[in-house]
Amino acid sequence: MPSFPHPGSVTVCEINRDLIVADSLSDDRAKEAYGKILGMVFSPVQFQADQFLVEEPASEIIERKSLLDAIGNTLKRFFHPNDEKFLPEVDLHRISWHQHKHILAFVSGSHQVAIHDYEDSDGKETSILVNDFQRHVKVIEWRPNGGKTLAVACKGGICIWAASYLGNTASVRSGVSSFLGSPSRGSGTRWTLIDFLRSPSDEHISALAWSPNGIYLASASYESSSFTIWDVAQGIGTPIRRGLGGISVIKWSPTGDYFLSAKFDGTFYLWETNTWTSEPWSSTGGFVTGAMWGPDGHMILIAFSESATLGSIHFASKPPSLDAHLLPLELPEIPSLTGSQKIEKIAWDASGERLAVSYRGGDELYKGLIAIYDARRTPLVSVSLVGFIRGPGDNPKPLAISFHNKFKEAPLLSVCWSSGFCCTYPLIFRSNVLP
Repeated sequence: MPSFPHPGSVTVCEINRDLIVADSLSDDRAKEAYGKILGMVFSPVQFQADQFLVEEPASEIIERKSLLDAIGNTLKRFFHPNDEKFLPEVDLHRISWHQHKHILAFVSGSHQVAIHDYEDSDGKETSILVNDFQRHVKVIEWRPNGGKTLAVACKGGICIWAASYLGNTASVRSGVSSFLGSPSRGSGTRWTLIDFLRSPSDEHISALAWSPNGIYLASASYESSSFTIWDVAQGIGTPIRRGLGGISVIKWSPTGDYFLSAKFDGTFYLWETNTWTSEPWSSTGGFVTGAMWGPDGHMILIAFSESATLGSIHFASKPPSLDAHLLPLELPEIPSLTGSQKIEKIAWDASGERLAVSYRGGDELYKGLIAIYDARRTPLVSVSLVGFIRGPGDNPKPLAISFHNKFKEAPLLSVCWSSGFCCTYPLIFRSNVLP
């Protein structure tokens, strides 16, 4: 039977398909449950959840509306769709684990990002990244193979932060004014804003995706029909466009051969990145709200705004071929157990063995929980329900979810809860880890 956490309890971790619970958040309970197995404990990090949920101030919305009216609302809507009303349905990537270190970054307020280093000062310190350029943060992504470098998507562009150490200060990109350098508050590590990639027409960046080698950064906006590929070292962006609708999701495959872009009109495009040619797809389940590539980069799971069924796209041959097949991946437990008909957020462990799913609404008993699935690829994806994760506090709801991509001992799932805690859950099931 799937594990179910009763109201009032909090989930601690998974041990062999059993999700361990406690009466309250406690490092002692975590040490008892998994501390000896992993050799460390991932303590919850508190933040101001009400700030996390703040969207654009009314003054900015009024200012934007006046501008649209002035140039002709209908014309503006056609050429530059503004799909802001759909953003709450999109799985914005607001949590990001560093690929090679135990460093967690998450959006902790409307204009700020928190970085918690579990390897620094026994994991007790949290740095807060703030800067005048960093307004209305939507998405964050650690740079692969880039040391400690973090991209932050916000209003008007992308902030690039890098860690500085005593005697080794992060360098600001050549040609960029030195006033961009801005040390963070918090731990012994100092974080410096080394660049600001300004978006065309001051668009609000709402999607980011690094290439696997960390050389290029893709960005997109719900306000624009094109996405941009940035050469970060040069600070130069190249726009690429297909279709007219604003963009909801972009994802680079882990091998770098493929790229997904999806729009609010229900269309999405699979690209091969050698010549940047694409094939269009359409959905009957609403627009794409989330997507996760498989470990080998030859398949992708997709969530849709009006469906409790995921899409599973499998490439039929090797890159650069775009020949692919879309198959349904049923999650029957979501509607039958929870009463919900719509998937909200998805996260897939880099090993391909654990899938986390949150859903919209649902009955009182299952509302706000995260479903954990055991995933298999043989070669098609199949899943079986392990159980549900319950967060801390009163009526907690998952605001953002993400897996640590390179934690070898077990999948690590991190969740920002509406109750003001960012919690990490080790999902332990491998025989070489368990005693």
